[in-house]
Amino acid sequence: MTGTLYLVGVGPGDPELLTLKAARILGTVPVISFPNKPRLNSTSFAIAKSHINPGAELLPADIPMKADPAPAQAAYDALAAKLDKLLSAGKNIAYLCEGDPLFYGSAIHLIGCLASGHNIEIVPGITSLSASAATICRPLASRSEVFKVLPATLGDKKLAIELTGADTVAIIKAGRHLPRVRVALERSGLMQSAVIVEHASTLNEKIIPLSKYQPDAAPYFSTILCHRSAGRWK
Repeated sequence: MTGTLYLVGVGPGDPELLTLKAARILGTVPVISFPNKPRLNSTSFAIAKSHINPGAELLPADIPMKADPAPAQAAYDALAAKLDKLLSAGKNIAYLCEGDPLFYGSAIHLIGCLASGHNIEIVPGITSLSASAATICRPLASRSEVFKVLPATLGDKKLAIELTGADTVAIIKAGRHLPRVRVALERSGLMQSAVIVEHASTLNEKIIPLSKYQPDAAPYFSTILCHRSAGRWK
């Protein structure tokens, strides 16, 4: 009897924003796995720690975060091989995912490796987009508006095209791409309404109009929200 792999969304940062289902599973499974950046503490584990079964075996995985996807893919392949053995032995495993597992989540790689031979259950989580909108008390979209999610890693031309005519936009993965994003938002007429939210729902949360944001790079856990109607995001 094979075990079940639970891909558990732990939400944007506040431990109280885990779902009841996520908390129940984390409190009972015998193995907890989670991604780690080499030499850094795991954000997903820090979020979920208070909900985890104290007797669970912890299986961290160092995942390199580089532009070249090959090292990360190799790390996920190695993790999948370890999980495969544990699942085949009948053990249930929870793999922690920041935000939601299927929203730009690392869990996607494990689905490709393990879905054909094992039971996989997705436990959805609250995304940083919902948390960011909640913290500034503004809707992401209403009525017939079109809401776009754009990774800042898009090329300049593609980013400009996607911003043109957009009603509401969330830009993620700004990081070192922030200077390019500023230029694109200025040219598209969205800078006036743009707000950047760092570390939404955590103790380190910051909300700053992008026009007044000083750094040339944004933290990985930051979201830029803007709307064609300037007053919407002020």
